[in-house]
Amino acid sequence: MALDQLVEKSLEIIIPVLELMGIFVVVISAVVAFGKYLKSLVTHQQGRVKLALAEGLALSLEFKMGAEILKTVQVREMNELLVLGAVILLRALLSFLIHTEMKREKNEEETKN
Repeated sequence: MALDQLVEKSLEIIIPVLELMGIFVVVISAVVAFGKYLKSLVTHQQGRVKLALAEGLALSLEFKMGAEILKTVQVREMNELLVLGAVILLRALLSFLIHTEMKREKNEEETKN
């Protein structure tokens, strides 16, 4: 019984921390990408704006999915598990799409050079 309580209390702290980390990564990535965008406007050289933002979004999704996976430990009802599974599936799909876009962007960048 004590181990269950320890896990529950730990998850109450760990899950929001992971979600906050994901939020911070999105914000920082967006600011950095916007900075690169502004720099490209001034210098008239194309920067890796889309790639920088996509990498940040992909990393953020990893943190958020980690939090979702840990939430599965807290699930008590089948309905909660189905909702959580749907959220994980959607985030995994988003992650896949972002990684696909990143590969495409890198390939375009390599062909230009």
